[in-house]
Amino acid sequence: MPNDTVIKVQEYKNTLIQKAELLITKRFPEKIVSLNELLATPMFNERNFDEVHQDLNIPALPPVLVKQESAAEDGDHPPTKRARNDVLITGVPVLALPTGTVPCNKPLCDMIKVVKPIIRKLVEDSNLLKMWISFMIPKIEDGNNFGVSIQEDTLAEIQTVESEAAAFFDQISRYFLSRAKVVSKVAKYPHIDDYRRAVVELDEKEYLSLWLVVCEVRNRYSSLHDTVIKNLEKLKKPRSSNAESLY
Repeated sequence: MPNDTVIKVQEYKNTLIQKAELLITKRFPEKIVSLNELLATPMFNERNFDEVHQDLNIPALPPVLVKQESAAEDGDHPPTKRARNDVLITGVPVLALPTGTVPCNKPLCDMIKVVKPIIRKLVEDSNLLKMWISFMIPKIEDGNNFGVSIQEDTLAEIQTVESEAAAFFDQISRYFLSRAKVVSKVAKYPHIDDYRRAVVELDEKEYLSLWLVVCEVRNRYSSLHDTVIKNLEKLKKPRSSNAESLY
């Protein structure tokens, strides 16, 4: 391998280590404070469900009476069954929404615009810490591996946080998909109030979920900071010398 390539790789490792140490000692406490301040704002603190109720813009059209005539009698072949009376069928022909498109829930979309960058930042920070600890793990040797086990446990916790943060993104996309399915039911059956109520319940559930996501992100930052700070010495120097062990 060329020397300049080795030097560049080592520079990358050194830069990553510096960023990770700055992240855990300075950026994490700042992030915890900022998330606490965000949770204290009216958008997340009041949690009034009425604020996320929104009209669907799908009117219930008057029913249309469809006349279904009985089959005409054939002179050569008399009907074998008694002639039925005309049947009136009520229904609503849904070809297009008369008042335009059905909008997304604006208050929830405003919250999602705030929450998504927070989730993305947690994924990025977790990935950085994961690489930092991976670089700190020494080569495999017999004995004196207590510090290495601390590194592995911390690394497993960071990987769990990273996976949970990525799942928060999936939760947001599933909300829009689920809402679209229920709204399509409202468009198809506008006279059934249960479908309209299902949309309201889904919006309220997402409202509470977004607040919970911010709380969980704050808690994950707090737990990671606490774990790393308490074990910082072992994470950076997992193996001590014999003299230090005897001492």
